[in-house]
Amino acid sequence: MKLLRAATLTTPDVTAAADRYAKWLDYSVVETGVVAAELAAAWGAPASASRRFAVLQPASGAEVFIRFVEGDVPADYRPLQTYGWAAIEICVQDTLAVNARMETSPFEIIGPPKQLDGLPAIFPMQVRGPDSEIVYLTQIRSDLPDYDLPRADSLIDKLFILVLACSDMEASARWFRDTLGIQHGRKMEIIYSMINNAFGLPADTRHRLATGIHERDCFLEFDQYPAAATTRPGDPEALPPGIAMTTLLHPDIDAVPGDWIMPPAPRSGPVYGGRRAGVLRAPDGTRVEVVAL
Repeated sequence: MKLLRAATLTTPDVTAAADRYAKWLDYSVVETGVVAAELAAAWGAPASASRRFAVLQPASGAEVFIRFVEGDVPADYRPLQTYGWAAIEICVQDTLAVNARMETSPFEIIGPPKQLDGLPAIFPMQVRGPDSEIVYLTQIRSDLPDYDLPRADSLIDKLFILVLACSDMEASARWFRDTLGIQHGRKMEIIYSMINNAFGLPADTRHRLATGIHERDCFLEFDQYPAAATTRPGDPEALPPGIAMTTLLHPDIDAVPGDWIMPPAPRSGPVYGGRRAGVLRAPDGTRVEVVAL
């Protein structure tokens, strides 16, 4: 069962962001509009009401979406240096071909193609978009013993992992397990170039991370961030800058024990499909939107 449904990113210009993802990542726009006041309140972001949004879908047609919501990016926001949703990870068919495309794109390559330390099944690269969003573009070469990983059906396909920067990785993983039934997967300690570069650490510094899985589907990554990380700047009444929220499906939303910002209610559009949805706050104030399966 696949539970990852969408990632919501903040952008100062929804049209420009959607156009970039269409041109360079082969995504298509499937919904546009303005955020309803009731939905913004349910997100815990009333100041995001009446802001423009666009929902995009990958070329493969997979029903895993990227949603852009108009919002302000504070001048002091630095990606990969704050707690919260740090990166989205998209599966691709050929990392080297995608890298060649990114070289002429408005996306800055911040991590060229490189096999992960101790994980030969995964061949990723990383880029930073013009809105300071961090995107991992990853080719899956084989499965891991504990879970299955997706194979891309188009050159650049669907979102398949959301990366969470944690002040306490163990506490965040426990929250997702106890609240949403997402189990702890593999725990690792790797040389993590993205974090080392962001904090000016020695290139060989290792960092702890763990995966979040449901059945054999791996779709979350919990990264233990250095003590120098901070809370994310921005208007507390609006969605935060960067990757603002993750949307997950849940097979029994009535059994979720979390403290909803507002009780789950039916929502329309491709992300929701008329089903009930509500938002919880995980550790570090992280927004997690839950949609009834």
